[in-house]
Amino acid sequence: MHRFAFVFGSLALAASQLHAELIINGQPVTTTAPVPSTIQPQNNFQVCLAHLRGQAMAKGVSGSTYDRYTQNLTPDYSVIERLNYQPEFSTPIWDYLSGLVDEERVQLGQQKLAEHREVLNRVAAAYGVPPETVVAVWGVESNFGDISGRYPLLQALGTLSCEGRRQSYFRGEFFAAMRILQRGDVREDQLRGSWAGAFGHTQFMPSTYEELAVDFDGDGRRDLVSSTTDALASTANFLKKRGWQSGQPWGFEVKLPAGMSVSGEGRRNKKSLSSWVNRGLVRADGSALIQGNLSGSSQAGLLTPAGGNGPAFLVFKNFDAIYSYNAAESYALAIAHLSDRLQGKGPFVTAWPTDDPGTSRAERREIQQFLLNRGHDIGAVDGLIGDKTRQAIRQEQIRLGLSPTGRAGQQVLRAFRNENAKLMMLQ
Repeated sequence: MHRFAFVFGSLALAASQLHAELIINGQPVTTTAPVPSTIQPQNNFQVCLAHLRGQAMAKGVSGSTYDRYTQNLTPDYSVIERLNYQPEFSTPIWDYLSGLVDEERVQLGQQKLAEHREVLNRVAAAYGVPPETVVAVWGVESNFGDISGRYPLLQALGTLSCEGRRQSYFRGEFFAAMRILQRGDVREDQLRGSWAGAFGHTQFMPSTYEELAVDFDGDGRRDLVSSTTDALASTANFLKKRGWQSGQPWGFEVKLPAGMSVSGEGRRNKKSLSSWVNRGLVRADGSALIQGNLSGSSQAGLLTPAGGNGPAFLVFKNFDAIYSYNAAESYALAIAHLSDRLQGKGPFVTAWPTDDPGTSRAERREIQQFLLNRGHDIGAVDGLIGDKTRQAIRQEQIRLGLSPTGRAGQQVLRAFRNENAKLMMLQ
């Protein structure tokens, strides 16, 4: 993908909400430009639910289960606004990755690796997926279980089943959520997640849960909410079923020869490593492409998310497996890069083509604290850059004579630090 703007959505952790087409566990849920929300009164919602009862029963939901979970169900029309909302602020990939793969997440991920080493080793033996890759998914999807979503799934999915676009898709997820409750794997109060229905440590949609969740702790329930063991194993099972090849890399950063055209290249356009060698590519550290379990016939595509002047990567089938978890190349690259960092590898060698690199979450919190000190009402200092923070940044950029981009990048961070230093000198 040579276009490198991605768009923030409802969950800061999840890349599934970071591009114009919402993709959840490989399923597209199109979100186009904002349209007026057709808010319906409560009685119309109940009429809709009554109409769906027969469909639910045809899909394996018992009548008693359906009645139990819908009799007091009320709509939450804020999810329709989120479905319709396409934020105007787009994020360069260097901002996207700097927030998802920072030292804070790497250190916490390494702690999680140590904490769950025994389980992760068993998961790796069962599914062939390295512990670092599984933990990387966990970290990006929910910050290791800290941010898994606040929406009651039945309320959110019920509303989306009766309002807005893609009602057929969301009805399938609504019925799947009821089947999960019917089997007793989780309780209704545990079934909370994103506005679009993803839940648990690694944010499975209900239908994906039904297909790929596993009971790895042996308690008779597939519990992705309170059982970290089940969640980690289910994530590995997902990747295995989507084509993960044990013992093979996801890819690696490469150095392009001067003047090489990247036109027409991409993840899907794979070629043999021998052909890439013949075109003059080497690994970013200057070493040979063909190492370890790779051979000259190994197939790889050239990924240049910021064009030929930015970091470039040769990616293999394992990158495609990660991509299938949430169909965005930026997301897959975040998972892949975090997994490398958890193995002790360093940052990308090639710099992003920008004079204003991205900031870590700690640096974003620093920016937010400066804005609060300046009197801006931006809410909590949490490192999540929302509309209020971007609006405040724009106001401060205008005051400081900077371009009013609203970006929480290194440029505005340096300006804020310089201003703070001057204030300290005057005191």
